[in-house]
Amino acid sequence: MSSGYDRVVQPAAGDEALENHLGGDEAKNYRQYEFDMVAPHVGRSMLEIGSGLGHFAEQFLPRLDRLVVSDFDPYCVDQLRKRFADRSDVDVLHFALPDAVPMEEKVDTVVMMNVLEHIEEDAEALRSLARVVTPGGRIIIWVPGYMQLYGDFDKKVGHVQRYTPKTLSSSVAKAGLDIDVIKPINFLGGIAWWAAVRRGGVGYPDPRLVKIYDRTVVPATRLIERFIRPPFGQTVFCVARVPN
Repeated sequence: MSSGYDRVVQPAAGDEALENHLGGDEAKNYRQYEFDMVAPHVGRSMLEIGSGLGHFAEQFLPRLDRLVVSDFDPYCVDQLRKRFADRSDVDVLHFALPDAVPMEEKVDTVVMMNVLEHIEEDAEALRSLARVVTPGGRIIIWVPGYMQLYGDFDKKVGHVQRYTPKTLSSSVAKAGLDIDVIKPINFLGGIAWWAAVRRGGVGYPDPRLVKIYDRTVVPATRLIERFIRPPFGQTVFCVARVPN
């Protein structure tokens, strides 16, 4: 087993992972929100880190020449291989950051959705990714925001930390990357998370509440963020660039 596995504290995913609380039919608006934020920054070749069952990465196939999906969980890797078995333009990798990425041909984009917060050596993980990105290419990072929101759920799914733009900027800079975009997003979601998980003492999100959140909070947040840059949010979003 790779030494990198020892430094990743997220429990094995399987088909009942707690962190899949915003997946599937219960959060269509949220998943669309993620895609719409990430897609403008994706080029023609993409590596996704922590692909899970492959739902998110699959959406990008129509715009890609090459897709590489990956996970460190054997269950997820097996499901990814089955999902993309008939696609010659999709590769599946089994590895764990911050170990070196086991591929030779570089990509122009790396996407990591809710992954970096699980890795203690986050700057080292970003350096590993930078080595497989073409000069000028991008590493898109989506991480949970603000330690004030850290609670039992974060502990259960193995979050080392939640980030602010400042702390994430520091890790990105240590990795030798430039920053195109970095900002908090999902302002109303952050307030809802604080009320439900921190003040409400909820150990993990109730699927019924997730549906309500998806139908009401997500559309409202998207509308607000069209006009203002929020000072705080449930998520920190970053587009880092590999220097030329």
